[in-house]
Amino acid sequence: MNAKTAGRGAALHLTGERTVPGIAEENYWFRRHEAAYVELLPYCAGATVLEAGCGEGYGAGLIAPVAERVLALDYDEPATAHVARRYPEVAVARTNLAYLPVRSSTVDVVANFQVIEHLWDQAGFLAECHRVLKPGGKLLVTTPNRITFTPDSDTPLNPYHTRELSPAELDELLRAAGFTVERLHGLHHAPSLTELDNRYGGSIIDAQLDVVMGELPGQAVWPEALLADVEAIQAADFAVHGEDLDASLDLIAVAVRA
Repeated sequence: MNAKTAGRGAALHLTGERTVPGIAEENYWFRRHEAAYVELLPYCAGATVLEAGCGEGYGAGLIAPVAERVLALDYDEPATAHVARRYPEVAVARTNLAYLPVRSSTVDVVANFQVIEHLWDQAGFLAECHRVLKPGGKLLVTTPNRITFTPDSDTPLNPYHTRELSPAELDELLRAAGFTVERLHGLHHAPSLTELDNRYGGSIIDAQLDVVMGELPGQAVWPEALLADVEAIQAADFAVHGEDLDASLDLIAVAVRA
C-alpha cells in the first residue's frame, strides 16, 4: 500500500479480510462485495434492516437511503466505532452474532454479507436470524463459493474462515434452519472483467495474488498498469445470475421465513 492509500485506510486495520472503500489495491474486492449489495438493495426498500456483521459499514451506508431503518452489528469494537462516526444515518451496536440483540419477529430483513463463512455455529446463527425476522421476512446471504474459493478441499485455506459452502450446502443449511430459499444465484465476472482475465493470463485475481503473496503487509510493489486496471473496476463489472452456479465466485441467497 502506498502513502496515498495508506492514509485513506488508516481508519481501520486491514487484515486482508475486511475490505474498505477508497483503497486502490483493495478495489477489486470492494467492488465485488459492493455488487452484491447493489443487486440486493431492492429487498431492503422501506424495510427495517439488521446487518449482521457490518465490517467497515459501507454496506449499511448503501442500504440506509432505501430502508426505513438500519441496525448494523459487528463484534469488532474499532469497526463499530468507525461505523458510528462514518455513517451517522446507521444505528450501530457491538455484539456477538451468536445472539442478535433484538426482539423476536421484529425485523423485515437480515443482511449477512461475506460473514457466515467466519462463524463457528452457522446453524445457531441462522436460527437467530429466523427468530428475529417477521413472518415473511427475508434473509440475504452472500458467501464465497467453496467450489471456486477453496477447490479440492473441505478445509478452508483462508485462516479466517471456519466453514465455506458450496451452492448445495448453503441451500441445505438455509432449509434446515426453517427458511424457504427464494433465490440462489452466483456472482460472476461480467464481460469487462473477463476481458481483464484474458489480459492477465487467465485471471485478474491471480494477477493480484501474485503481487501480494509472500510480501509483508504494505510492501507489495504493484505494476502500474495492473494497479490502474484494478482501481478502475466498478460494481457493474460483475454479473449476478443463476446460470452455472458451481462456477460462480460468490453465492447470493434470498431466504424467506415462513
